[in-house]
Amino acid sequence: MTTDSRPADHDRETPDSATDRVHDTSWSANLEHPRHAADRDLVVSEAVAAVEHTTAGHHVNLVTHGDHGHPETYLYDALAERFDGVAYEYVEQCGCGGHVTRVYVE
Repeated sequence: MTTDSRPADHDRETPDSATDRVHDTSWSANLEHPRHAADRDLVVSEAVAAVEHTTAGHHVNLVTHGDHGHPETYLYDALAERFDGVAYEYVEQCGCGGHVTRVYVE
């Protein structure tokens, strides 16, 4: 039995957009795909969109590609400039080299 609700023929290389709906729960945004490795601005814009799609009282884990280094060097200032009422913390570096930043929407 599978818990994946996508059709069996779904293209697994083209993930569903995490920002196609508002998340009324805590969730994770995967920003580690090859397209993210090639484009730091895309990582930032999709991270901003993920925060915008998270309701107050919840958090989103932004899982960023390791090729861009620690998110404090490029993501934290972008979040601080864009949002009031959010707090963020570095969680960990993944075994694959990516980084997890938890953003709390207040």
